[in-house]
Amino acid sequence: MPIVLKIGKEGKTLELTVMTYNIHHGKSVEKELNLDQIAHVIKESNADIIGLNEVDKNFHKRSEFEDQINWLAKELNMEQAFTHSISLKSKEKDTARQYGNGLLSKYPIVKKKDHHFNFVKGLVEGRSLLEATVQLDEKMIQVYVTHLSLIPFLQNKQTNYITNCLSECSHPKIIMGDWNMKPGSRTWEKMTDILVDAWETGGEEGAGYTYPSTQPKRRLDYIFMNTTFHIRNVEVVTTKPKASDHLPLKVTVFI
Repeated sequence: MPIVLKIGKEGKTLELTVMTYNIHHGKSVEKELNLDQIAHVIKESNADIIGLNEVDKNFHKRSEFEDQINWLAKELNMEQAFTHSISLKSKEKDTARQYGNGLLSKYPIVKKKDHHFNFVKGLVEGRSLLEATVQLDEKMIQVYVTHLSLIPFLQNKQTNYITNCLSECSHPKIIMGDWNMKPGSRTWEKMTDILVDAWETGGEEGAGYTYPSTQPKRRLDYIFMNTTFHIRNVEVVTTKPKASDHLPLKVTVFI
Protein backbone atom coordinates (compact mmCIF):
# COMPACT_ATOMS: atom_id res chain seq x y z
CA MET A 1 0.00 0.00 0.00
CA PRO A 2 1.12 3.63 -0.48
CA ILE A 3 3.45 5.16 2.06
CA VAL A 4 2.23 7.68 4.64
CA LEU A 5 4.72 10.50 4.23
CA LYS A 6 3.67 12.93 6.93
CA ILE A 7 0.85 13.90 9.21
CA GLY A 8 -0.05 17.55 9.61
CA LYS A 9 -3.00 19.69 10.46
CA GLU A 10 -4.72 18.74 7.23
CA GLY A 11 -4.22 15.02 7.83
CA LYS A 12 -2.26 12.41 5.90
CA THR A 13 -0.26 12.99 2.75
CA LEU A 14 0.01 9.83 0.66
CA GLU A 15 2.40 8.69 -2.00
CA LEU A 16 0.48 7.17 -4.91
CA THR A 17 1.85 5.48 -8.03
CA VAL A 18 -0.29 5.40 -11.16
CA MET A 19 0.51 3.66 -14.45
CA THR A 20 -1.05 3.48 -17.89
CA TYR A 21 -0.36 0.44 -20.11
CA ASN A 22 -1.67 -0.62 -23.50
CA ILE A 23 -1.33 -4.41 -23.17
CA HIS A 24 -2.15 -5.31 -26.81
CA HIS A 25 -4.59 -8.04 -25.65
CA GLY A 26 -1.71 -9.81 -23.91
CA LYS A 27 0.22 -10.44 -27.10
CA SER A 28 3.96 -9.80 -27.14
CA VAL A 29 6.06 -8.21 -29.87
CA GLU A 30 6.87 -11.77 -30.97
CA LYS A 31 3.09 -12.29 -31.36
CA GLU A 32 2.98 -14.74 -28.47
CA LEU A 33 0.11 -14.65 -26.01
CA ASN A 34 1.54 -14.33 -22.50
CA LEU A 35 -0.41 -12.49 -19.81
CA ASP A 36 2.20 -13.63 -17.29
CA GLN A 37 4.61 -11.10 -18.79
CA ILE A 38 2.03 -8.31 -18.47
CA ALA A 39 1.40 -9.30 -14.85
CA HIS A 40 5.15 -9.30 -14.20
CA VAL A 41 5.54 -5.77 -15.58
CA ILE A 42 2.66 -4.51 -13.43
CA LYS A 43 3.92 -6.24 -10.30
CA GLU A 44 7.49 -4.97 -10.76
CA SER A 45 6.22 -1.42 -11.26
CA ASN A 46 4.71 -1.45 -7.75
CA ALA A 47 1.93 0.77 -9.10
CA ASP A 48 -1.17 1.26 -6.95
CA ILE A 49 -3.58 2.10 -9.77
CA ILE A 50 -3.15 0.87 -13.35
CA GLY A 51 -5.15 1.87 -16.42
CA LEU A 52 -5.15 -0.74 -19.19
CA ASN A 53 -5.98 -0.45 -22.89
CA GLU A 54 -6.71 -3.17 -25.46
CA VAL A 55 -8.05 -5.63 -22.91
CA ASP A 56 -9.94 -8.73 -24.11
CA LYS A 57 -12.82 -10.13 -22.08
CA ASN A 58 -13.89 -13.51 -23.50
CA PHE A 59 -13.37 -11.76 -26.83
CA HIS A 60 -11.41 -13.79 -29.36
CA LYS A 61 -9.31 -16.86 -30.01
CA ARG A 62 -6.29 -14.51 -30.25
CA SER A 63 -6.49 -14.30 -26.44
CA GLU A 64 -7.95 -17.79 -25.96
CA PHE A 65 -11.25 -16.18 -24.91
CA GLU A 66 -9.69 -15.29 -21.56
CA ASP A 67 -11.31 -12.72 -19.27
CA GLN A 68 -8.06 -10.81 -19.10
CA ILE A 69 -9.00 -8.14 -16.57
CA ASN A 70 -10.36 -10.76 -14.19
CA TRP A 71 -7.27 -12.95 -14.64
CA LEU A 72 -4.90 -10.05 -13.95
CA ALA A 73 -6.90 -8.89 -10.92
CA LYS A 74 -6.73 -12.36 -9.37
CA GLU A 75 -3.07 -12.83 -10.24
CA LEU A 76 -2.09 -9.47 -8.74
CA ASN A 77 -4.62 -9.46 -5.89
CA MET A 78 -6.16 -6.17 -7.00
CA GLU A 79 -9.63 -4.76 -7.50
CA GLN A 80 -10.81 -4.36 -11.08
CA ALA A 81 -13.17 -2.50 -13.37
CA PHE A 82 -13.80 -2.82 -17.11
CA THR A 83 -15.66 -0.89 -19.80
CA HIS A 84 -16.15 -2.35 -23.26
CA SER A 85 -15.43 -0.47 -26.46
CA ILE A 86 -16.65 -3.40 -28.57
CA SER A 87 -19.28 -5.91 -27.44
CA LEU A 88 -20.39 -8.84 -29.58
CA LYS A 89 -22.98 -11.51 -28.96
CA SER A 90 -21.62 -15.02 -28.67
CA LYS A 91 -23.39 -17.98 -30.28
CA GLU A 92 -21.60 -20.47 -28.06
CA LYS A 93 -21.82 -18.69 -24.69
CA ASP A 94 -24.23 -16.56 -22.72
CA THR A 95 -21.53 -14.01 -21.95
CA ALA A 96 -20.78 -11.26 -24.46
CA ARG A 97 -17.43 -11.08 -26.21
CA GLN A 98 -15.91 -7.75 -25.23
CA TYR A 99 -12.82 -5.61 -25.81
CA GLY A 100 -11.97 -2.32 -24.14
CA ASN A 101 -10.39 -0.51 -21.20
CA GLY A 102 -9.60 -1.85 -17.73
CA LEU A 103 -8.56 -0.62 -14.31
CA LEU A 104 -6.64 -2.39 -11.56
CA SER A 105 -6.38 -0.92 -8.07
CA LYS A 106 -4.88 -1.79 -4.70
CA TYR A 107 -7.51 0.53 -3.24
CA PRO A 108 -11.29 -0.02 -3.20
CA ILE A 109 -13.15 0.88 -6.38
CA VAL A 110 -16.39 2.17 -4.88
CA LYS A 111 -18.19 3.22 -8.07
CA LYS A 112 -17.89 2.68 -11.81
CA LYS A 113 -19.50 4.34 -14.82
CA ASP A 114 -19.26 3.42 -18.51
CA HIS A 115 -19.10 5.98 -21.31
CA HIS A 116 -19.35 4.80 -24.92
CA PHE A 117 -18.32 7.03 -27.82
CA ASN A 118 -21.03 6.27 -30.38
CA PHE A 119 -20.59 9.34 -32.57
CA VAL A 120 -20.39 7.35 -35.82
CA LYS A 121 -22.09 3.97 -35.50
CA GLY A 122 -20.99 0.90 -37.40
CA LEU A 123 -18.24 2.52 -39.46
CA VAL A 124 -15.27 2.66 -37.13
CA GLU A 125 -13.88 0.79 -34.13
CA GLY A 126 -15.82 1.50 -30.96
CA ARG A 127 -14.12 3.57 -28.26
CA SER A 128 -14.97 4.21 -24.62
CA LEU A 129 -14.15 5.95 -21.36
CA LEU A 130 -13.98 4.07 -18.07
CA GLU A 131 -14.78 6.23 -15.04
CA ALA A 132 -14.21 4.98 -11.48
CA THR A 133 -14.26 6.42 -7.99
CA VAL A 134 -11.37 5.08 -5.91
CA GLN A 135 -11.15 5.45 -2.14
CA LEU A 136 -7.71 6.31 -0.76
CA ASP A 137 -8.20 5.92 2.98
CA GLU A 138 -10.39 8.97 3.74
CA LYS A 139 -9.88 10.57 0.31
CA MET A 140 -11.86 9.95 -2.86
CA ILE A 141 -10.33 10.37 -6.31
CA GLN A 142 -11.84 10.00 -9.75
CA VAL A 143 -9.89 7.84 -12.21
CA TYR A 144 -10.57 7.65 -15.95
CA VAL A 145 -9.12 5.31 -18.57
CA THR A 146 -9.57 5.83 -22.31
CA HIS A 147 -8.23 4.90 -25.73
CA LEU A 148 -8.95 7.48 -28.40
CA SER A 149 -9.56 7.07 -32.11
CA LEU A 150 -6.86 7.41 -34.76
CA ILE A 151 -9.25 9.62 -36.77
CA PRO A 152 -8.70 13.32 -35.90
CA PHE A 153 -12.38 14.28 -36.31
CA LEU A 154 -13.50 11.56 -33.89
CA GLN A 155 -10.59 12.17 -31.56
CA ASN A 156 -11.66 15.80 -31.26
CA LYS A 157 -15.28 14.84 -30.47
CA GLN A 158 -14.12 12.25 -27.93
CA THR A 159 -11.90 14.81 -26.22
CA ASN A 160 -14.79 17.29 -26.01
CA TYR A 161 -16.91 14.60 -24.37
CA ILE A 162 -14.13 13.80 -21.91
CA THR A 163 -13.58 17.42 -20.88
CA ASN A 164 -17.32 17.77 -20.21
CA CYS A 165 -17.21 14.67 -18.00
CA LEU A 166 -14.23 16.00 -16.09
CA SER A 167 -15.96 19.32 -15.42
CA GLU A 168 -18.86 17.53 -13.72
CA CYS A 169 -16.66 15.86 -11.07
CA SER A 170 -15.47 17.61 -7.90
CA HIS A 171 -13.02 14.89 -6.76
CA PRO A 172 -9.29 15.07 -7.59
CA LYS A 173 -8.95 13.63 -11.09
CA ILE A 174 -6.53 11.43 -13.02
CA ILE A 175 -7.16 10.42 -16.63
CA MET A 176 -4.85 8.15 -18.58
CA GLY A 177 -4.55 5.92 -21.59
CA ASP A 178 -3.50 5.61 -25.21
CA TRP A 179 -4.50 8.93 -26.75
CA ASN A 180 -3.10 8.41 -30.28
CA MET A 181 -2.05 12.07 -30.34
CA LYS A 182 1.08 14.21 -30.40
CA PRO A 183 2.11 16.73 -27.73
CA GLY A 184 1.03 20.17 -28.92
CA SER A 185 -1.87 18.83 -31.00
CA ARG A 186 -5.37 20.31 -30.71
CA THR A 187 -6.61 17.46 -28.51
CA TRP A 188 -3.52 17.71 -26.30
CA GLU A 189 -4.08 21.45 -25.88
CA LYS A 190 -7.70 20.85 -24.85
CA MET A 191 -6.54 18.50 -22.11
CA THR A 192 -3.71 20.72 -20.89
CA ASP A 193 -6.08 23.69 -20.68
CA ILE A 194 -7.73 21.97 -17.72
CA LEU A 195 -5.22 19.38 -16.45
CA VAL A 196 -1.48 18.84 -16.14
CA ASP A 197 0.38 16.54 -18.54
CA ALA A 198 2.41 14.47 -16.05
CA TRP A 199 5.33 13.91 -18.41
CA GLU A 200 5.62 17.57 -19.39
CA THR A 201 5.67 18.51 -15.70
CA GLY A 202 7.75 15.74 -14.16
CA GLY A 203 9.58 13.82 -16.88
CA GLU A 204 13.32 14.22 -16.37
CA GLU A 205 14.97 12.21 -19.13
CA GLY A 206 14.10 11.50 -22.75
CA ALA A 207 11.01 12.42 -24.70
CA GLY A 208 8.52 10.12 -22.99
CA TYR A 209 8.17 7.89 -26.06
CA THR A 210 6.13 4.74 -25.45
CA TYR A 211 5.56 3.32 -28.95
CA PRO A 212 6.72 1.05 -30.48
CA SER A 213 8.03 -0.64 -27.38
CA THR A 214 11.32 -1.98 -28.76
CA GLN A 215 12.39 1.26 -30.51
CA PRO A 216 10.04 3.94 -29.18
CA LYS A 217 9.63 6.96 -31.45
CA ARG A 218 6.23 8.33 -30.45
CA ARG A 219 4.50 9.55 -27.30
CA LEU A 220 1.03 8.03 -27.47
CA ASP A 221 0.40 7.19 -23.81
CA TYR A 222 -0.43 10.00 -21.39
CA ILE A 223 -1.42 10.62 -17.79
CA PHE A 224 -3.22 13.90 -17.01
CA MET A 225 -4.21 15.13 -13.55
CA ASN A 226 -5.24 18.24 -11.69
CA THR A 227 -2.98 20.19 -9.38
CA THR A 228 -4.26 18.43 -6.25
CA PHE A 229 -1.61 15.85 -7.12
CA HIS A 230 2.02 16.90 -6.63
CA ILE A 231 4.25 15.05 -9.05
CA ARG A 232 7.35 13.41 -7.61
CA ASN A 233 8.57 11.32 -10.54
CA VAL A 234 7.50 10.25 -14.04
CA GLU A 235 9.11 7.47 -16.05
CA VAL A 236 8.64 5.21 -19.04
CA VAL A 237 8.81 1.63 -17.74
CA THR A 238 11.20 -0.59 -19.69
CA THR A 239 10.73 -3.85 -17.78
CA LYS A 240 10.14 -6.56 -20.40
CA PRO A 241 9.72 -4.16 -23.35
CA LYS A 242 8.59 -6.97 -25.65
CA ALA A 243 5.62 -7.91 -23.44
CA SER A 244 3.41 -5.51 -25.47
CA ASP A 245 3.83 -3.17 -28.43
CA HIS A 246 3.57 -0.21 -26.00
CA LEU A 247 5.71 0.68 -22.99
CA PRO A 248 3.89 1.69 -19.78
CA LEU A 249 4.07 5.23 -18.42
CA LYS A 250 4.25 5.59 -14.63
CA VAL A 251 3.90 8.61 -12.35
CA THR A 252 4.41 8.89 -8.60
CA VAL A 253 2.52 11.68 -6.85
CA PHE A 254 1.77 13.05 -3.40
CA ILE A 255 -1.84 13.75 -2.48
